[in-house]
Order: sequence, then C-alpha cells, then structure tokens
Amino acid sequence: MAVRDPLVAPVQADQLSGQLITEVQAALGHEFARPTLLREALTHRSALTQKRGRGKSSGAGSNERLEFVGDRVLGLVMAEWLAERFPGEQEGQLALRLAQLVSQPVLADIAEALGLPAALAVGAGESRAGVRTRATVLSDAMEATIGALYLDGGLDPARDLVRRAWEPAMTAQAAPPKDPKTELQEWLQGRGRKPPAYAEAARTGPPHDPVFTVTVTDGERTGTGTAGNKRAAERLAAENLLEQLKS
Repeated sequence: MAVRDPLVAPVQADQLSGQLITEVQAALGHEFARPTLLREALTHRSALTQKRGRGKSSGAGSNERLEFVGDRVLGLVMAEWLAERFPGEQEGQLALRLAQLVSQPVLADIAEALGLPAALAVGAGESRAGVRTRATVLSDAMEATIGALYLDGGLDPARDLVRRAWEPAMTAQAAPPKDPKTELQEWLQGRGRKPPAYAEAARTGPPHDPVFTVTVTDGERTGTGTAGNKRAAERLAAENLLEQLKS
C-alpha cells in the first residue's frame, strides 16, 4: 500500500486520473466500475470554487454528498462488526467503542495510511494553507470514499475495506473506552477538584467548513482540542488535559 506525501501541489478535480486513481483503487482493494464516484469522493469543495471562479460554491460535485452516505455506511458496518466481535457487551459499551472507532482522529489516520491526502483535489490557496493535513478534511474524505465504494459496489467492498483498515484500531480496544469528557470529570471529582469548564478559544475557516479550537482548564494546566465541530473539539481537549494530568 503506497503512502504518498500529502504536501504536494494542488490537484484539480478533472486531473484525478491515471496513476493517482490507480494507486488509491489498489489501496482500497476495489476497481471502480464508475471512477467518477471516486473522483467525487476525493474532491474538496475548494477545488470547485477555484475552478468556477471566486463565487461561492454550492458544494455540488464535491465530496459532501458522498460523505453523508459514507457516514451512514461506516456506522452500519462498524455496528455489525462490533456486535459480532463483542457478543457479551450491551448497547452502552458498544456505543462507546463505535464512537471512538469512527472518531475524527481515527478516520484521518486511516485516510493517511490509504494515501488519500495526495489524491485529494483542493484549491491552490487551501493547499498552501495545509488543508490536506487537517483532520476534519481527511476524515470527511475517508467517509466520502466509503460512500463511493458502497454506491459503486454495494456493501461488500465497503465492509471489506473497513474490516481491513480498522483492524489495528479494533484490536487495540481491549476494553470499552470511556468518553474523555466523562473520564476527565470523574478524574477531577475523585480528587475533590472543580468540574471542568470548556471554552471556545477560536473559530477559523469558512462558514461551510469551520474549525473550532476549544480549551479546558484545571488549575495551571490547559487542554486544547481542534476539530470540525465543538463537541469533537471538546473531547480532544479533554483527552489532552487528561494526558497532562496523568503524566
């Protein structure tokens, strides 16, 4: 499985062909009957805005619709796998496992391992800003790619990819994970400290693709998290603060 450098020159949507498409298909383990689906899955909204001019893009032709499909397919395939793998666990434990396995950081890591960043079509400005390394963009592309697999070949190729690509993350879950915000609150309460307080430190990016930075503080220590929505940023901030407190 080839992993390409994500910091490459911007790729236009109509240039997603040839070697890049061949490499991505090989990494996914599926040859597309409709390669246009894969091209769409790897097209960020900014590539369309640049191609059509400076006007605001509706998002049509970008990977947003496929991301919507892929999110649901991933949830179904992962729920099926978890129920099969952990027959003795109840809904609450399975839900915690599911939330961790489909979280933004895990999705972004798998997208990188599959070589998606190099094939992602983005606008020139976004490329210079390092959008290909942004977890929210990579996780969206990963979900869109799963959606493209499903629409092209049905559930089997999507299931095959998920079970292969997510196997290390699944194996690493010896016990059901705790929600980091819950774990942080319990850790602080167990030591007689005040409950954690979260604050939005920054909001950047365009309205259609915002990036939130959230902080959570305990005494002199501050945890920071950045993600495409506030809830995910809060979880990352809680994880960051827990790492500091436990060390």
